[in-house]
Amino acid sequence: MTIENRDLTSVATAPGTEGTDSQHAADLSFTKGHGTENDFVLLDDRHARMELTAAMVRELTDRRAGIGADGVIRVVPSAALPEGRAVLGQDPDAVWFMDYRNADGSIAQMCGNGVRVFAAYLEDLGLAYFGDGHELVLGTRAGVRRVRKEANGWFAVDMGVWSFPGGEEAVHDGFDAEVSVLGLEPGGAQVPRPALSVDLGNPHTVLALASVADLDRADLTRAPVVVPTPPQGTNVELVVPLGEETSVDGSVVGRVRMRVHERGVGETRSCGTGACAAALAVRAWAGDGAPDVWLVEVPGGTVRVTMLPDGHVELAGPAVLVADGRLRTTPNL
Repeated sequence: MTIENRDLTSVATAPGTEGTDSQHAADLSFTKGHGTENDFVLLDDRHARMELTAAMVRELTDRRAGIGADGVIRVVPSAALPEGRAVLGQDPDAVWFMDYRNADGSIAQMCGNGVRVFAAYLEDLGLAYFGDGHELVLGTRAGVRRVRKEANGWFAVDMGVWSFPGGEEAVHDGFDAEVSVLGLEPGGAQVPRPALSVDLGNPHTVLALASVADLDRADLTRAPVVVPTPPQGTNVELVVPLGEETSVDGSVVGRVRMRVHERGVGETRSCGTGACAAALAVRAWAGDGAPDVWLVEVPGGTVRVTMLPDGHVELAGPAVLVADGRLRTTPNL
């Protein structure tokens, strides 16, 4: 696949790498991938010679003038970045770092769907091996992440420690924030509704709705208003609990449907950390005896969220590499 675009003017290599075998502006190779239709432009910078600018990210993710994606993920050695070196201090096996940027060019701490696609990309590049039950250890700005590949081809990621920023009081009350969303009220009014904050290395605010009809009616073309507003913004998940069901092995599994507005992106077809936040919030609202495993339905498909005994949460779902391409830019760059 070759994509021609003669307007992307921000592609650049790191200073001092001219004349090397670095990725030159006139011939930028990329891969396009998605996890439950949360899509990414993937860049192989295994030699850490690329300068990934905010303008470059915005142009690459532009759905009309660029490749189009919810974000950009760069493969880079952990040793090449300060955040990566900190991760290596936690686990020296975290050789590769997931440098993730939102579509607006801002740096993001974490992306659950992105981690799975990143793992699939590393496997495709020959930089990761999942045979014989091997586990991949990688670095992110939210810390070390461990990935395993399931027999069905899904990737399962230990998303690490999670928390309710509002503490036990918020869990008891069921909320610690208020969210106003367009389209839910008659006449276009925005009425604040109670919501619960969840932290998964990046911030989330989860709002429960009464019905799927309410979920469908919500207008996420504009960002919901969250009070109090977290300093770095927040992703907002709108969720409808769909009850519980018994799986083939006899265990009880919860099910929830979700839409999400991601900070720096807008509404996306899926959000991995958002799915975890949705399951954790609904489980808290359900109280004692609620399932530890939840299936979260998003517009782009279904993922599985599992509460692990060590206080971590696991996210599992598909990761698809759609195409490889080469970006052509104007020859005078």
